[in-house]
Amino acid sequence: MRRIYIHILIVLLLGYSCNSLRIYNKDDMIKFREEVRSMFYHAYDSYLKFAYPYDELRPISCDGIDTYGSYSLTLIDALDTLAIMGNYTEFRRVVNILTMKENFDANINVSVFETNIRIIGGLLSAHLLSQKAGVDLEPGWPCNGPLLRLAEDVAKRLVVAFDTPTGMPYGTVNLRHGVPNGETTVTCTACIGTFILEFGTLSRLTGDPLYEEVAMNALHSLFNHRSQIGLFGNHIDVATGRWTAQDAGIGSGVDSYFEYLVKGAILLQKPELMDMFWAARKGIDKHIKHNDWYLWVSMTKGTVTLPVFQSLEAYWPGVLSLFGDTGSAMRTLHNYHQVWSQYGFTPEFYNIPQLEVGANRENYPLRPELIESVMYLYRATGDPYLLQVGVDILESIQYSAKTPCGYATIKDVKDHRKEDRMESFFLAETTKYLYLLFDTDNFIHNQGGHGKIIDTPNGQCLIEAGGYIFNTEAHPIDPSALHCCTQTPKINIQDFTNHHSFEGVSIDQMKKEKRPAMKSNPKDPVAEPDLNYKLDEPEDADENSEQLSNSTLYEDVLTSSSLIPEFVEQVFSNTEKKYNLQELLLKIREQNTIRNTSFSKDYKLLSCQAQPFMQKLSIFGEMF
Repeated sequence: MRRIYIHILIVLLLGYSCNSLRIYNKDDMIKFREEVRSMFYHAYDSYLKFAYPYDELRPISCDGIDTYGSYSLTLIDALDTLAIMGNYTEFRRVVNILTMKENFDANINVSVFETNIRIIGGLLSAHLLSQKAGVDLEPGWPCNGPLLRLAEDVAKRLVVAFDTPTGMPYGTVNLRHGVPNGETTVTCTACIGTFILEFGTLSRLTGDPLYEEVAMNALHSLFNHRSQIGLFGNHIDVATGRWTAQDAGIGSGVDSYFEYLVKGAILLQKPELMDMFWAARKGIDKHIKHNDWYLWVSMTKGTVTLPVFQSLEAYWPGVLSLFGDTGSAMRTLHNYHQVWSQYGFTPEFYNIPQLEVGANRENYPLRPELIESVMYLYRATGDPYLLQVGVDILESIQYSAKTPCGYATIKDVKDHRKEDRMESFFLAETTKYLYLLFDTDNFIHNQGGHGKIIDTPNGQCLIEAGGYIFNTEAHPIDPSALHCCTQTPKINIQDFTNHHSFEGVSIDQMKKEKRPAMKSNPKDPVAEPDLNYKLDEPEDADENSEQLSNSTLYEDVLTSSSLIPEFVEQVFSNTEKKYNLQELLLKIREQNTIRNTSFSKDYKLLSCQAQPFMQKLSIFGEMF
């Protein structure tokens, strides 16, 4: 630990040795924004030219490869980035391509986690951005539409994974046959706790409670398997609830579980999820946090097992900013930026005591987590230091990762050798967060000053009113739109004007912008071919559970959950298991003894009396 203190001193000295921060003006911001736009299109156009319809681009070989499910993953993942950058023409063209696909029926094994955050998340976000992008809408949008139906089709294929004794899902399903015979019951913590945003959105838009309830049930089950000191391990057996990897941290294999507790509370107005987060953070701050670094510790004893920083952990300052803890967030982000400054990138593992990259984990696969936190914190604080961090990240990627056919993974941060892979999250997240950092006037940053009124079967509804919540793949969800599909009475528009002022858009103007629902036109003839609360006391952690060794943690902890699908024919029994989703919902309701008591009690704290569906992010301290 002495080495950690020395490193903190070095960081402070480096910070104080700087003469001054450069102040970027509006012209500078536009210049960087356009450079990011150019970066995005260099990679996106290369994918279309060399890789489509494969999942990913290989930027050195200039060809494509299937990785996660053979469903043109990069095209779906990049779709809402097109809308955020204002390219509605290309957005509509891709929507036409996607809606030619009737369903996702395929005899392939896929990661439940990755398919949810990338495919379902991408389709839902595109569905909710469709009106803004000028897509011809079906009557009753946003409560129906082809992209929503595709998202639900995928969810129905994934939801069978939740039919387990604990309610926590398997890590892998076959899109046609369900859970494969012999599938392991061991999965990662994040693979259990990263569904409530997408499944909650599906339930609110479709009116089917199944998806939100299975996701909540899994969250409750996972929470009640925390250790006596309030920590969560890395992998768990979903059949028995036994922890098979007891290292606790905030990084790989765990990360998005904590992220979704906070974001789920905001998006779905569920205070019980924030209660879970506060309980989890208490253990994190007591045992895992050390001088604004977050280490890996034993979930039962709290002793340090691995003193490393993982690149995936850089999301954490952004999460802290969502409820106003910008001080702690900035201190931790300074540490992470120093790692970036040391190598030009953040390696997958960084050994904190030795101040060097972790052995066999030297790569940087174009991850977005650091720039994600920078964007959130700049939006919350306006600190010019954060712009400099963003410029550092932009320049590093442009200088070392660019190839004639896209942007490549950095194989080793020490010498910046390249690897022939560009994961879809580069277009879904990294470029998006960089763009939003420099585009401060983007509609995504709307703080509730304007919106659009639409007619729905349930009455008038306000959409595009700000407070967008990003899923862990950076797919934004419009929280106000989730209230358009319920039978609850809508407020009178005049009553709304008495409580809210709009900057630049009057209510009369908004009324003129109302767009009646239209029937879908025939598909574009030039479209491309089809894309092939009551919290229970924690349970004791099993002292006999297998402890995850340091060497094991250096392997990708997600790989053991079968994130990469098998592209070989699986042997299934002749009698395929048929699932009745309604029976599954009833089963979960019968087994779930945990009920939400804080929701009704605290709901008013998260809403405006004049507008029940207006998210009040000020409750958590962001932006306002």
